[in-house]
Amino acid sequence: MTTAKELFDADTVAKAQELMARYPQSRSALLPMLHLVQSVQGFVSQEGVTFCAQQLGLSEAEVSAVVTFYTMYKRKPCGEHLVSVCTNTLCAALGGDAIYRTLQEHLGEDGKPLGHEETAGTPGEPGSITLEHAECLAACDLAPVLQVNYEYYDKQTPDSAVELVDALRRGEKPQPTRGAPLGDFKSAELQLAGFFPEDEETYRSLVDGPSQAPETLMGARIAQERGWTAPAMADAPLPEVEKK
Repeated sequence: MTTAKELFDADTVAKAQELMARYPQSRSALLPMLHLVQSVQGFVSQEGVTFCAQQLGLSEAEVSAVVTFYTMYKRKPCGEHLVSVCTNTLCAALGGDAIYRTLQEHLGEDGKPLGHEETAGTPGEPGSITLEHAECLAACDLAPVLQVNYEYYDKQTPDSAVELVDALRRGEKPQPTRGAPLGDFKSAELQLAGFFPEDEETYRSLVDGPSQAPETLMGARIAQERGWTAPAMADAPLPEVEKK
């Protein structure tokens, strides 16, 4: 049986120690440390839970409680790419449900649709894709949307979504509608853990990209054109807080 010490090398331990040093209390580093674990394994295994617990001086139960609460921490190995389809109210009404069903059928095998957080292909191998339906991705003005490794692809249709996943399976990395250039799931997890190249040019090549869309700014633009401003808020004293 592989142990946490065997799975996570000296570089990963050094990164974990660096994360801990960023916070007044080391346990505050748990969330980014779990992303660090995913950047190594592509998911959070029991060995990953043990690693975090040992580094932070927590119990495995405490770490597991966090892992199982947040959906960004995966308990099964992910593909090279994580495709998240928004199926919340507005996206669903505008076609998100149809996109998700289409991708389930398209990525499934032997007549069986691909299920939530299931992977087409061998997890971690080039061209493999993990599919999930996601709650609100905070892009209702551009619905229906999906994300690949947390980068946005806006105004999707079933056909465009199929074209996108087919390109991913061929090894291509289509440019997101907004956000940084597309990488793979493990690389995204390392960035979410807070680690980037020190070289400025390389760093910029990974993170720079458009972050807004005309639809998002339309309300602010109309307000500016018409001279609309929000009413000033009157100063109000804060309520007294009972001392404990």
